[in-house]
Amino acid sequence: MKDKRERNKRRFRARLYDCFWLPALAALVLMFALQSPFVHAQPAAQPGAGSGLGDILSIPLPRIEVGIREARNPEDVPLALQILALLTVLSLAPAILIMLTSFTRIVIVLSFARSALGSQNVPPNQVIIGLALFLTFFIMSPAFNSINDQALKPYLAGQITQEEAGALAWAPIRDFMLRQTREKDLALFISLSGGERPRDPGDVQAVTLMPAFAISELKTAFQIGFLIYVPFLVIDMVVASTLMSMGMMMLPPVMISLPFKILLFIMVDGWNLVIGSLMRSFR
Repeated sequence: MKDKRERNKRRFRARLYDCFWLPALAALVLMFALQSPFVHAQPAAQPGAGSGLGDILSIPLPRIEVGIREARNPEDVPLALQILALLTVLSLAPAILIMLTSFTRIVIVLSFARSALGSQNVPPNQVIIGLALFLTFFIMSPAFNSINDQALKPYLAGQITQEEAGALAWAPIRDFMLRQTREKDLALFISLSGGERPRDPGDVQAVTLMPAFAISELKTAFQIGFLIYVPFLVIDMVVASTLMSMGMMMLPPVMISLPFKILLFIMVDGWNLVIGSLMRSFR
């Protein structure tokens, strides 16, 4: 036993030596190279001579500067304000994409479908969010095409001003949001703001329409999620009552009901039904 322990100790020491001798040797070589007079002397390169370690270490590194200078011309002030506004819009782009489009309803319904199946991480979050993004672009494509044709292209061509382009770009998004927003939710925020009742859709302010659209989307998504849950809940109840009648109370019903729920979802072509119903729910 003692001989075996001694052999194991020698093997461990040999492996530890193999792991550390090469990095230590490399560090010593690098320190010697940095302290060598050939590196700091930088002799003139001879014709035909190759680049050595000194030439590599003496390569100058670029310096990056970021600063703010005083505006010397009147034209520089509007340009700076435009850049600041652009950066603000870019920072708010994720919130705009989530709250002002169909993304909220889609991602909540897909999450409900995954929870109803009982599969915790299948499909994963990346797949759910990616599918929701593609479906959002599909639904919002008419509004995006209208923004491109009526606002972006004329503005880049210099035919309209920036304010006119902003108004034309907001119109398709506003029409889409008004179609999905319930009158009850819109009336709630109009009354909370203390403003007058708008006479036509064009009079609805954005600060009133955005939260009304958000809570309307949440309510619609939860309604669809409840309808998705019902058939899978029936399967869970049947499996649980069957296991209890057989005396298998210690066996988790989820382990038995999960294959049946997946089989039902496949047989009825569940993704086709869920996505189709979800797409048709947008007015």
